[in-house]
Amino acid sequence: MQTYISLLRGINVSGQKIIKMAALKKMYEDLKFMNVQTYIQSGNVVFQASETTKEELETLISNQIKSDFGFEVPVLVLDTKELKEIMEQNPFALDQNKNSSSIYITFLSSKPGQIDQEILRQKQVIGEEFILTEKAVYLYCPNGYGKTKLTNTFIENRLQVRATTRNLKTTNELLRIAENL
Repeated sequence: MQTYISLLRGINVSGQKIIKMAALKKMYEDLKFMNVQTYIQSGNVVFQASETTKEELETLISNQIKSDFGFEVPVLVLDTKELKEIMEQNPFALDQNKNSSSIYITFLSSKPGQIDQEILRQKQVIGEEFILTEKAVYLYCPNGYGKTKLTNTFIENRLQVRATTRNLKTTNELLRIAENL
């Protein structure tokens, strides 16, 4: 059994694409996943499954959500090792001058192609910082994520990859849950 973390994009936000966590957990269990645990209402699920590709899991979960709930939801799946590596590479996490509640990670579904970081820099607000890697965009938003122009949608459109964003607290908790399964 392999432990996976699935990040669903855009559920339970502003009254859109509502999925109760109990129903989501049951759906995962119906897919024969084991030790299913959800974390907060924004579509974070840690589970165990027979080892397969992350792409197969993403498709399976996304198709089941469409079947059970009637709408499409992008799904990004990581294994524990990958999540840990992304967390360990976070350049802002250990910076004592950074407020941890202002740190976000935009997880990328694949390595971006040609990247013009200047396009991202043009959207930065004073005080914001970002670091782009093959698997994630690390964001420091001291004015709050709600005020940044470096939104998930903007990053997806500019990098031409699916993405989903989580704050540092959520990401740390997901890693903790995954490592304890």
